[in-house]
Amino acid sequence: MIIKHLIEGRFINRPNRFTVLFKKEDESEHTAHLRDPGRLKELLIPNVPLLLRKAKQNTKRKTKYDVIGVYKDNLWILLNSGFHSDLAEELIESQIVNEISDYEVEKREFTFGKSRIDFLLKNRNIDEDKMLLEVKGCTLVENNIAKFPDAPTIRGKKHLEELLQAQKENYKSSVLFLILKEDAEIFIPNNETDPSFTEMLYLVEKNGVNIIPFVFTTKLDDDELIINPLKKIDLK
Repeated sequence: MIIKHLIEGRFINRPNRFTVLFKKEDESEHTAHLRDPGRLKELLIPNVPLLLRKAKQNTKRKTKYDVIGVYKDNLWILLNSGFHSDLAEELIESQIVNEISDYEVEKREFTFGKSRIDFLLKNRNIDEDKMLLEVKGCTLVENNIAKFPDAPTIRGKKHLEELLQAQKENYKSSVLFLILKEDAEIFIPNNETDPSFTEMLYLVEKNGVNIIPFVFTTKLDDDELIINPLKKIDLK
């Protein structure tokens, strides 16, 4: 994936969950939309470099920019969940992940139970073989350990419950964790932050739901952020 037409800025503060105040190179201050509900306290610190992109013209918006990424430990980290489904679809099409290599996308945003699951997949060779795939972005990596979530997620737990139910209705189910910091070596659910989600994740994994933590690399080339698949890592 290539995200184009980016500018750099410096983080000032986060007035609310979805808004960032930043400073451009000319020292002017602006607000940007942050499409990531996580706490991000280890990433969004004063004066940290940001990647931003000017938003499409929309008179209803209060912010003229979108936050795309943040710089941490000599790496650019994607901070915009709007690209998660596109990254996941590229990974599905690449056929490099064993658990989903036989599948292709049938539908995005598939309604199951009381939730919308990111993908309904179908087996390329077996018509009746369908899989639900939920996608989560993971930006918290400490000492090479990727952790999700970085804030309690009732919605995330509900998605796991729906995937477990789907198993009982002859669907296969998977959760893809997009780990957006390439120094990650293993993945664990963040029990300290959300023990309920942790318990549910291990339960669904025990009952046959595929847990797929996959690491991506990022590279900034002029005004483009290039994101590529790197490797699958283990759930511990």
